[in-house]
Amino acid sequence: MIEANIPENERERQRAVDGYSILDSLPEESYDNITELMCYITGSPISLITLLDNDRNYIKSNCGFPATESPRNISFCSHAIDSEDEIMIVKDARKDERFNDNPLVEEHKAIFYAGAPLINPDGYKLGTLCVYDHKPKQLDQEQQKALIAMSKQVVALLEQRLQNKKLQDAKIKLEKRNEELAKFAKIVSHDLKSPLANIISLTGLLEKENDGKLSEDSKTYIDYLKSSSTSLKDYIDGILLYYKNDDLFKLDKEIIAFNTLMLEAKNIVVPKDDVTINYTESSELITINKSLILQILVNLITNAIKYNDKDKAKIVIDFKSLNDTYFFSVKDNGQGIPANKIDTIFDLFKTLKQQDKYGNLGSGIGLASVKKLVKSQGGDITVTSIKGVGSTFNFSIEK
Repeated sequence: MIEANIPENERERQRAVDGYSILDSLPEESYDNITELMCYITGSPISLITLLDNDRNYIKSNCGFPATESPRNISFCSHAIDSEDEIMIVKDARKDERFNDNPLVEEHKAIFYAGAPLINPDGYKLGTLCVYDHKPKQLDQEQQKALIAMSKQVVALLEQRLQNKKLQDAKIKLEKRNEELAKFAKIVSHDLKSPLANIISLTGLLEKENDGKLSEDSKTYIDYLKSSSTSLKDYIDGILLYYKNDDLFKLDKEIIAFNTLMLEAKNIVVPKDDVTINYTESSELITINKSLILQILVNLITNAIKYNDKDKAKIVIDFKSLNDTYFFSVKDNGQGIPANKIDTIFDLFKTLKQQDKYGNLGSGIGLASVKKLVKSQGGDITVTSIKGVGSTFNFSIEK
């Protein structure tokens, strides 16, 4: 018996094998299907998918062979990856000096062998797709082509596994980063709220105690301080709400009539006399995450009221139950959205730079939160708008 040479690039080759995270993994149907198919195509009792790992020949998939690994120094596959041929064929191992007293020949009757190296995109030979038989024979041209073709399919499966692993690692890393960001945002926002509330309170107190004593410039400065403090407070509240909304995802769905849902939404918003809210009359029972949907509706209704420049704000809410979704529409007669801003209004921290009816600027968090909530329910949200006429927000929720 002659042991195969260790490849010159063995360290890099071994690193490539390790990178697929497939050693000692559980059986997988996609690999087993290939070995079963190769047994059938070549008329062989044994077919293996092997990966050469340090001092062993790890068997990822086997058809007709009881072991999951064998010593590398007696492995036929070690010779196959050392060969420059597309496929290594041993017609009768008993007559080949490399294998004539090999334990695999003597104990397992591995007399015929054909193996195609598994060559990854970087050129490293990871292992083989091979077949064994207990008697001497030869593969015809079509059988050899099939073995080579299926070895490439094994590599394709390995590459897919590698990409899935990279995506999973990236997902875990991103989730951890988002958790840390959310935690940071909550801590910072919470720590800012108390001193900011003091600034707002003390500014009001200073204005009240010096009523009639302040110069016009001083009044302007105080007004600016009040406006800036209020805007910052709204911004902080928005950040807290954006991350707090994650807790809504965990709530169970419940059954509620649409009319009841709208009554609850109106009670939360508490519109003034200069606001009318009309909605589709429907007693249909719908199954939804009620708290989450209310959060969406209240946000859209509140925006429709705040950014309305008409004497009478009119809001119309339409509802339809479709095959696999619930469809909602919130239409207003407000200021409208400029055409060049439509594509960015759902982006976090993006604002239209326009004041609401109370003189405040938006934080760019509200609509981003709405989109986040809608997406969490398997839906989508869009908007159409005409400047000076009004806007319509359409969103769907998976049933």
